[in-house]
Amino acid sequence: MDILLIIIGIILLAIGLVGCLLPIIPGPPIAYISLVLLHLTDKASFSMKQLTIWLLLVIILQIVDYIIPTLGVKKMGGGKWGNWGCLIGTLIGVIFFSPWGIIIGPFVGAFLGEALSGKSSHHAFKAGFGAFIGFLFGTILKLILCGWFIFCFFKALIY
Repeated sequence: MDILLIIIGIILLAIGLVGCLLPIIPGPPIAYISLVLLHLTDKASFSMKQLTIWLLLVIILQIVDYIIPTLGVKKMGGGKWGNWGCLIGTLIGVIFFSPWGIIIGPFVGAFLGEALSGKSSHHAFKAGFGAFIGFLFGTILKLILCGWFIFCFFKALIY
């Protein structure tokens, strides 16, 4: 049974890593499940403190991943309209145009929000670019967390 759980865990790690790059797949939660499966085997054991902290990191990152693009809009000079546009564009992109909608939605939403508020197209483009940079930053954070989970998984197996 342990071998089966380890194989499933490795598959989930791979899916989780791919999920960091494909927004339609929730990468960190899937990678976290692999650690729980490994914990259920006799081959490795994590403390409840570790599992709880990792779970909290996954939850926080999943929430922050939707907020970071709006911070990018603000950092690039976007205003309230750009932030609302980014948020609405993210939601519409996720619901109707996944997986690419999560990448394009925040950009288009922030751009349209700033343009509708009367800002120049240059200013609106900067706000949209900020949303895109925010998306990339969120992706990097997810890759770091999944990379850490992969490291912990194989380290636990080896020792």
